[in-house]
Amino acid sequence: MNDNMLDVWAESARHWTKYSDTLHKMFVPLTHALIERARIGKGQTVLDVAGGAGEPSLTIAEVVGPEGSVMCTDGVAQMVEAARAEAQRRGLTNMRFQQCPADSLPFPDNSFDVVVSRLGVMFFPDPVAAFREMLRVLRPNGRMAFAVWAKSDVNPFCYLVTRVLDQHVQSPAAAPDAPNAFRFAEPGKLINVMKQAGAVDVAESIVNFDIEAPISARQFWEIRSHTSDTLRDKLAKLPADEQAQIGGEIEQAVAEFFPNNQMKFPTQMLIATATKPPTD
Repeated sequence: MNDNMLDVWAESARHWTKYSDTLHKMFVPLTHALIERARIGKGQTVLDVAGGAGEPSLTIAEVVGPEGSVMCTDGVAQMVEAARAEAQRRGLTNMRFQQCPADSLPFPDNSFDVVVSRLGVMFFPDPVAAFREMLRVLRPNGRMAFAVWAKSDVNPFCYLVTRVLDQHVQSPAAAPDAPNAFRFAEPGKLINVMKQAGAVDVAESIVNFDIEAPISARQFWEIRSHTSDTLRDKLAKLPADEQAQIGGEIEQAVAEFFPNNQMKFPTQMLIATATKPPTD
């Protein structure tokens, strides 16, 4: 990850920390699906790569219990510190923390039973190198699981915002392999990269759930516009009155997904799983 991208994520970290409780609620079903497909259980040692402000590491720490442990990593120091602070607040003593990029993990070979990443692998500069590193630190026959967004057009949480923004800001189409939220949305693309890195028993499944939280449409836009570096960048180029207009248009566009002033977006994600080959 280059220095510019680290600076961008460092700015995002402040907002992710501010809204951490709501963000946790939003993705609880995805976290549980990831844990289930990774087959995480009591006593295991788990590596969470690109763990951000602490999830899914914090939930995994409760699943593996005091006999197990979780190493929460992220390339951004502010994210790691936010995760550490939340673990301390919860009294979790089976978590460790490390600032490091996914393609340079400072751990010995064969260190972990499971490796996971929730909504992180889409942003790796060199996914093959990162998966090779994760396989290196995974024990033989150990399991990997990675959650990514499915296509934008089946996720109103994303496409409704994009439709409104596109009427105000022209955005060039992202290169197919450029780091972005939908980089691995095409079925088969992520598992092909995992195979290339040397993973075996590779599989992919769809996860459908509702992104829910007790927030209004206005609060939704506040969170989205602050936590997304892409949205922050687009909005920064516009005058204040146009930013306010966009906010109003988005509130109208998403209104049907806020019954009784409570957010509920039908959502689709992909989870890819694999194992590390046994030693010869």
